[in-house]
Amino acid sequence: MNLFKISWSNLNDKPLSSFLSGLLMTFGITIISLLLLLNKQLDDQFRRNIKGIDMVLGAKGSPLQLILSSIYQVDAPVGNIPLAEAEQLTRNPMIKTAIPLAMGDNYRSFRIVGTNQKYLDHFDATVGQGRMFTKELDVVIGPRVADVAGLKLGDSFAGSHGLDAEGEEHAESKYTVVGILKPTNTVADQLILTPLSSVWAIHEGHSEGEEDTEADGREITSMLIKFRNPMGMMLARGINQNSKLQAALPNIEVNRLFSLLGIGVDTLRGLAVIIMLISGISVFVSLYNSLKERRYEMALMLSMGATRAQLFGMLLLEGLVLALIGFALGILLSRVGLWLFSNSVSSEYHYDLAAFGLLPEEWILLGVAVLIGLLAAALPALGVYRMNISRTLAEE
Repeated sequence: MNLFKISWSNLNDKPLSSFLSGLLMTFGITIISLLLLLNKQLDDQFRRNIKGIDMVLGAKGSPLQLILSSIYQVDAPVGNIPLAEAEQLTRNPMIKTAIPLAMGDNYRSFRIVGTNQKYLDHFDATVGQGRMFTKELDVVIGPRVADVAGLKLGDSFAGSHGLDAEGEEHAESKYTVVGILKPTNTVADQLILTPLSSVWAIHEGHSEGEEDTEADGREITSMLIKFRNPMGMMLARGINQNSKLQAALPNIEVNRLFSLLGIGVDTLRGLAVIIMLISGISVFVSLYNSLKERRYEMALMLSMGATRAQLFGMLLLEGLVLALIGFALGILLSRVGLWLFSNSVSSEYHYDLAAFGLLPEEWILLGVAVLIGLLAAALPALGVYRMNISRTLAEE
């Protein structure tokens, strides 16, 4: 007796009920899987880019905005700060390195960042083609910039004012691509890097106070700072209280951000678990009703030599099949959702989140789905052991 074939036929006999049970399981798996994928991708990106940056020095304003704009390049800069004042504060012996950043322009929505060699060293970024920038208006571009913007060695282009690709173009001054970075899977992959002097030269003709994000004269947007030891964190309070600048601690701000996001994620995850449990109840009701409708058929199978254990296994197999189908479709749909989300993020912020491999947590999710399917099927399947063969046959 082929139990799988019989179980599959039984599911096909009740297509609407089977579809509903499988659909609920699929929705639950999809939501949980997608949340796991997004959490893993975002956490990896945030932790990878924040590594080695203990403090960000910038203008007064939102500390989270300062972190997002200076480290992750996903928000507008808070404003500019005098380079001389920033350098004076970073001469403290507790500070190991200080990397200046000057921002305010873009090319086709890819940000142009004025900095120095230390920025590339921080992300272990090396030039794969060409050379490092050495003079004003030289640029080294990330591999994603090269792919999407179509730039290659020797190309010249004019940056646009602000962070919007539709901003006013600085047509009088053009950058030249002198190098293309090797992929690092960090924020450096999506940036156009140039010496600080390039940014100052481009904006020399602008009047003061035109835009917060402009580098006017010898001003910078922020500094990325690494301490010599954890005691350096004490500097942040002194800077915030006794200077016109702001010191933001990335670990604190990112943890706070993830804590806020976690509330919504936990709510969605709880909703998905409830959907999976409802799916289990649906399987239970479906098989319970099916058992009642097939009592004569099962009694006949028992009278012809089938064992109760075989019939019990057949019903368990139906629950297992629904769980496995729901898991497979859920995993597939979660990847489709991740791909759509990645495309949206990529076009807006140039981050690539499309990593589709199975996570260890998803194997646990498979076990939970199988357990729900088996338990939902086992409860009505126990009725097989209470079936009176002769009475059931006589009643029919």
